[in-house]
Amino acid sequence: MVGQVVWDLGLTGTAARDWGEQAEADAGERDGLTSGGREGLAALRREKRRLREGVEILRRAAGFLARETW
Repeated sequence: MVGQVVWDLGLTGTAARDWGEQAEADAGERDGLTSGGREGLAALRREKRRLREGVEILRRAAGFLARETW
């Protein structure tokens, strides 16, 4: 029955299993990050990447200015 639904929806067994495991985590029935926790983690990773890019820009600007002022 479940296999037929997965097939009808065009999903892989892995995708269906992952969705089931995520639903269990969200319901507190399984260890792991909830959907909200995953979204928060993704947002933090994006912010970290943005901050690292900013630091790199500032580092390069400082090097450029140091060369130009001497």
